[in-house]
Amino acid sequence: MRVKSPRRQRHNKILNYAKGYRMTKHRLYKVAREAVMHAGQYAFAGRKLKKRDLRALWIVRINGALAEMGIKYSVFVSALKKSGIRLDRKILSELVTKEPKVFAGIVKSAGFTIPK
Repeated sequence: MRVKSPRRQRHNKILNYAKGYRMTKHRLYKVAREAVMHAGQYAFAGRKLKKRDLRALWIVRINGALAEMGIKYSVFVSALKKSGIRLDRKILSELVTKEPKVFAGIVKSAGFTIPK
């Protein structure tokens, strides 16, 4: 029975990760290894940036809804904390887009009057 070498298996693993890369990056082991390592670094950083971007989007949505009511975002967030309402920005953003009446109720319960 033929035994495949561990080195060949390691090389094939890296080359499989590099499928779809252009030029020698998908063919030559040394170049592919570098490309895969860089891709992993970019992917790691990208996951962190995605979280940052989503949080910024949620804040923009909440701020837009509050601006229509004449309320500043920072004042609203501090009022939420003082009134003991523990909703994160993601949930508040969802309420702004899908359930604006519920969001208006939360604004009222935080101690604001909403102009009509």
